[in-house]
This record gives sequence, C-alpha cells and structure tokens, in this order.
Amino acid sequence: MIAVAVFSVPFTLLMVLVKTSFTPLDAFDESVTLEMHADALDNPGYTAFLRVATEVFGPWTWRVLVVLTALWLWRRGAPRLAIWAVATIAFGGLLNLAVKEIIDRARPDLPDPVASAPGASFPSGHAMGAALGACILMLIMLPSLRSRAAKAIAWIAAAAVVVFVAYSRVALGVHWTSDVIAGVALGVVVVAGTAAGFETWRRAEGRRPVVPAEEGIEPEAF
Repeated sequence: MIAVAVFSVPFTLLMVLVKTSFTPLDAFDESVTLEMHADALDNPGYTAFLRVATEVFGPWTWRVLVVLTALWLWRRGAPRLAIWAVATIAFGGLLNLAVKEIIDRARPDLPDPVASAPGASFPSGHAMGAALGACILMLIMLPSLRSRAAKAIAWIAAAAVVVFVAYSRVALGVHWTSDVIAGVALGVVVVAGTAAGFETWRRAEGRRPVVPAEEGIEPEAF
C-alpha cells in the first residue's frame, strides 16, 4: 500500500498538469523531445535498433509472457496466482486505454519523424506494459531466487528493462517524457494494488504474512 501511495502521487500530478496544459511541463517535454529527435536523426543505425527493441519489449510481448507463465502456474497447481497475473495485466491494459481516452493528449508532431504510433499519448502504453509485465513476473518468480543478491540483481535487471523501454519511446519521438514517467508509475500502482489485495486474500485464509517485494506474493507455489 505504501508503493501504491508513493507511485500514485507522480502519476496523479502529471495527469493533472497534462490535462491543464501546464506550460513549464509542456516546455520541458518539448525541449527533451526535440533534443532526442536530433540525436535520432544523427544516428540512424542506433535509431533502427531502438525501433526494433521497443517492439520486442512492447505490451504484447509482456502479455504473452504473463499468459504463458499463468498457464505454467495453473499446471503446477497454483491457479490463484495464475488468475492474479492475468487479471492484473488485463486490468492494467484496460486502465491505460481509459486514461488515454480521458486525457486525449496529442503525440509529438516532429519534422522528419523516425517512428510513428497510433492513439493518444498519455500515458505511454509501452512504458506501462513494461512496468506491469516486469513487476508481475518478478513477484511470481522471486521465491525461486534464494539469495538476497540474486533478488537484488533480478530487480535491477527488471528496472533497467522498464527504463530502457520508457527511454526508447521518447528517443523515437512517439511520446513525451511525462507520458513514459506516468506510464511506469501507473503500472507499478496497478501491480502493487492487486498484490496488496492478493495478500489480504492470503491472510483471510490463515496463511502467513509475506513481504511481496522480497518473497513474492505466493511463496507456497514454489
């Protein structure tokens, strides 16, 4: 619940500032986008790599990975954990679409664009999808990592992937910086919120309390 509260603040603040067209935020977003667009034009090889990589780690990749993991969990006799994983990523995707409709922010309109994307801009679906997928998979797989060092490395790797996806969307000129920050924050809020609900469910059944970020949300499954 602390994670929900902490990450809700930047998302809500950015949503209000974007909706009200807060001039300093718009100016910051535009300056970063223009600078990164110039770099993209100067480095076509790297830009081509980003176009591929951003789709490799796109929302559908995370959805497929989560669904496959859920099927594996179901076969292992952990249907409740499988349902949580699929429900969380599905709810997150629908919430992203709903917020996009409400805010209806235009994407960057750049001269000589290096990439394109459909739909509204805020929040970034790719950034939110990466945050959702990475966090869901981490909370499932943490019990199989026995040492604290392994868990820390895994969290760092997951965070690096999320940051890279967010960066790629801005570097390709299809999102503003505030879009990707909001996307990551909202993704973490959704996972943390559903994980808290899952923990309440466990405790109601008399299972021992766990610290999800350290032990996963259902250590008994492993």
